[in-house]
Amino acid sequence: MQAGRIITGIIAHVDSGKTTLAESMLYASGNIKKLGRVDHRDTFLDTNELERERGITIFSKQAELKLEDKNIVLLDTPGHVDFSAETERAFLVMDYVILVINGSEGIQSHVLTLWKLLNIYKLPVFIFVNKMDMPDTDRDKVMDALKKELSANCVCFTDNDDFFEDVATGSEDALSEFLDSDSVSDDTIRKLIKDRSIYPCFFGSALRLTGVEEFLLGLDNYMEYPECSESFGAKVYKITRDDKGMREAHMKITGGVLRPKQVIGEEKINQIRIYSGASYVTVNEALPGTLCAVTGLAEIMPGQGIGDAKDSDERVLAPVLNYRLILPENVNAHDIYTKVRVLEEEEPELSIVWNEKMSEINLRLMGEIQLEVLRRIIRERFDLEVSFDKGSIVYKETLAAPVEGVGHYEPLRHYAEVHIYMEPGERGSGIQITSDVSEDILDRNWQRLIMTHLEEKKHLGVLTGSEITDIKITVVNGRAHLKHTEGGDFREASYRAVRHGLMRGMSVLLEPIYNYRLRVPAENLGRAINDIAGMNGSTDTTVTDGDFVILSGTVPVECMQGYQSTLASYTKGKGSLFCTQGGYVPCHNADEVIEKIAYDPVCDIANPAASIFCAHGAGFYVSWEQVEEYMHLPYTRQVPENDYENDISEPVIVHRRSTKEVSDDELDAIFERTFGAVKRKTDTRRVIDYNKKKTGEYTGDPKYLKKKTEKKKKDDYLLVDGYNIIYAWDELKELAKDNLESARIRLAEILCNYQGYKNCTVILVFDAYRVKGNPGSTIKYNNIHIVYTKEAETADSYIEKTVHRISRDYNVTVATSDATEQIIIFGSGAIRLSANGLKDEIARINQEIFENIDHTR
Repeated sequence: MQAGRIITGIIAHVDSGKTTLAESMLYASGNIKKLGRVDHRDTFLDTNELERERGITIFSKQAELKLEDKNIVLLDTPGHVDFSAETERAFLVMDYVILVINGSEGIQSHVLTLWKLLNIYKLPVFIFVNKMDMPDTDRDKVMDALKKELSANCVCFTDNDDFFEDVATGSEDALSEFLDSDSVSDDTIRKLIKDRSIYPCFFGSALRLTGVEEFLLGLDNYMEYPECSESFGAKVYKITRDDKGMREAHMKITGGVLRPKQVIGEEKINQIRIYSGASYVTVNEALPGTLCAVTGLAEIMPGQGIGDAKDSDERVLAPVLNYRLILPENVNAHDIYTKVRVLEEEEPELSIVWNEKMSEINLRLMGEIQLEVLRRIIRERFDLEVSFDKGSIVYKETLAAPVEGVGHYEPLRHYAEVHIYMEPGERGSGIQITSDVSEDILDRNWQRLIMTHLEEKKHLGVLTGSEITDIKITVVNGRAHLKHTEGGDFREASYRAVRHGLMRGMSVLLEPIYNYRLRVPAENLGRAINDIAGMNGSTDTTVTDGDFVILSGTVPVECMQGYQSTLASYTKGKGSLFCTQGGYVPCHNADEVIEKIAYDPVCDIANPAASIFCAHGAGFYVSWEQVEEYMHLPYTRQVPENDYENDISEPVIVHRRSTKEVSDDELDAIFERTFGAVKRKTDTRRVIDYNKKKTGEYTGDPKYLKKKTEKKKKDDYLLVDGYNIIYAWDELKELAKDNLESARIRLAEILCNYQGYKNCTVILVFDAYRVKGNPGSTIKYNNIHIVYTKEAETADSYIEKTVHRISRDYNVTVATSDATEQIIIFGSGAIRLSANGLKDEIARINQEIFENIDHTR
């Protein structure tokens, strides 16, 4: 089945005349009646006010380009590096690409980045060298640069006397055809272009319409309609909202037919819109090759495949700067967070996150231009003036040498153990996950589940808490229990195995670098070279360009911040700097960064490296250093301590996390946040002799068990999660809407009455962890105790810590409807009481009091 349209993207380095070329193509082909100009702010495709103000493309947009034989959808994309992620997303739906080169500037830095992406996505390319009307442009010189810096298979299609001979170098079949007939057929040329065996190059001036018609004829003649599947499939590449706020999912139909009212997952399509510029028409069906916007889908995200289409891999380009969103005074930060999260649907790379500890919003951006645009969008869409703090660097971490990590998760009635082998991957490879375990040892379904859990999370390193990358993770061993293993057990064990491996291994801190192209007057060359060296950069090439010198190389992103203004100052505005992402390399000042961030992996209770083991019904915490003494399976691929020295291909600073003393309080907090130990209420309990177990003698035989007399239980304690109860009881919830303090007092009065009848110790706990500098407080309110937690301590953690400490000696009941907290306090031997259960209990007590009073009378 053949597609009805050819999706053709148009990409370029900023200011190469890309939008002008798109405008000229639409005008020359008769698809628009008026020729707009970027400097006149009236182009057909730059429809957003921000785009017209700045004279750059910010959002990708489409237009129908009908030629004599081909129906093309022209997809215009941003050229500025700050918006390159938008361009990369558009690659998902392109059949061909038009790469625009600035003939007066040659091969610029961002062009090289785009070319690398084109190689990754394997898209056939037509090259249009623009601005050939500018002084001192030389077609032969540009052609030589294209062959040298992009591909030797670039072929000039404009006034080339050796055209067929050059084309014939693309393949052996083409060469044979040329030798036989002294020419190459159009069908062969089409195949060469589609297979990326040659890259046709056209020359002209889009502003003056020179060479544009010849270029359109080349597209019409040498493009082919892609083949599509009969069954339905679609690829989503971006999310937008129309003027009325309606969500639009932009997608390419890769097979079959899409119609309104069609059900996708559990959602139904409302409209199918075909855009051209700012306007659209609704259609009753979208055939293969159609690029359309669909309304009615609330859950679908960019990169997602529908039907037969597969989900896309993770994007190559990612932001390297982290910013904090600064809000006006008297604005609820969390409320704003829920609103701005919709922007992440439209720009997934923003990575908008809520920092619970600091009660602030963090996000990631590509650069300062994108920051200005985002500020404007927030003002227009949410009527909110915001600013941003100085951006910080997005670091990453990797391993310098192989290591095996173990995760064990065995609280009461749960069981899973996972062994993974982690080894350094190629630079830029990301996280690669595979399995090398016999199905005789671990069922294939469990192996798939482990790999799924390893893939679903962005794992953090142990040096700075930054995301890990360039690591190959292989599942090498594992064990499940026939009766007690659940899917979530392997999730816990897998996460812990990764952290355990990182804690045992040699980690390397990575920082982002820029590929720079610095053009300065010759008299400023010495200053420029010294500046680059002072920024820990390198200069790979130096090229003379008349009275100017062009330096190219790499430099850390951190060191390049603000250099644009410095350059303008010492060159009197004559210098120019272009930077593109160059990936991640070992950090030049790793020790300084690690010390400044001061990340403590042991205290990161959301990412534990410790494991949970079980001793006759009691779960117990084992720190990462001691896991190998208790693990149930042996290491499979132990690596010698100094093996990493032979695995490092370049000099880098490696770090091993030292074993540090942790206070009892910290251990308690980590323990309870992970899983509390079960304390039985019998008169005696059996305790494992761990000395036997450490020597490998423990096998579960009763002869290795001792008996220990447990203290008799004493008084009753009731711990109440205050805000959980307030918002679970309707009458208190309504009262809290008007006055939260009144709701707190009312709950306290109810519990005072309850305590007076039950004669137990009541502790009412309220969160105060967001109050900066708050040391926490405990007050006696009539006959009960009220606790306000300290900064960074939630009511959950206080209650869990308290239960763990007193449940040996007292009968403890915890009133909360928090499911996670209920599981943890149950594991510590406390009795669970839901919010409704407490309400019923209090009603029963009140009824008993009432009946006793009546009886006395």
